[in-house]
Amino acid sequence: MANLDTSLRLTSFTQMASPRPLFIFLPGLDGTGLSLQAQLGGLDLLFNVRCLSISHSNRSGWDELTEQTATLIKIEQDRCPGQMTIICGESFGGCLALSLISRFPDLCDQLILVNPASSARQQLWIHPCSVLSRFLPEPLYKLSTLSLCDLLIASHRVCKPMKRRLLSAMQSMGPENAAWRLSLLKQFDVDEFAVHRSPPSTLILVSDADRLLPSRSEAFRLTSHLPGATTLVLPESGHACLLENQVDLSAILYNWR
Repeated sequence: MANLDTSLRLTSFTQMASPRPLFIFLPGLDGTGLSLQAQLGGLDLLFNVRCLSISHSNRSGWDELTEQTATLIKIEQDRCPGQMTIICGESFGGCLALSLISRFPDLCDQLILVNPASSARQQLWIHPCSVLSRFLPEPLYKLSTLSLCDLLIASHRVCKPMKRRLLSAMQSMGPENAAWRLSLLKQFDVDEFAVHRSPPSTLILVSDADRLLPSRSEAFRLTSHLPGATTLVLPESGHACLLENQVDLSAILYNWR
């Protein structure tokens, strides 16, 4: 077993209960799993819910991050062997999920990608943002998150308390940590992955009103790597769709499964 990095851990949101499937959530850029917390009310009735927490101090590259995450998931699987495992990756976490199934194709039974950020390296903004972010003074960095927050969400679909929590999570990262995560997205190239065997069931959940990334077109590109994947389009949702009151992930998964 690999030595575990303490800046990376799986947080339990429910007690392990058989025979519920194991639901592993891989969070977005801030590494907090705020989107999962917004959806927990329905998920905790169906699954043993775990969320990957990525500390702001974590400076792992994709290979190390993938290996460490796989180790943590296998530990959870060993605690209740034979249960179905579902991996759900949102945005940055979607890239990590793709890396996981490329290197560990037997790790999960179902894969869910929510607006995966696998197209980020092709966007013109990714390089200057990853370079400039680390040089921003803290006050200016916090100011910049206000604009980014507006790009992440469909504002009229997210309640004010959740907007404040999202902004707080973004600002807590700090400029150097944000720059590191952006640099990882700049490096991520899904075309380099050889997905020899995709999970039996794969759902790609994308927002048609995503102003940050071309998530809908990326979903159709990903189907060449994930044969048989189902794509579900949320017509009015923004990039951080799981924060929206109108999106019920547990209902979507119940109908899909």
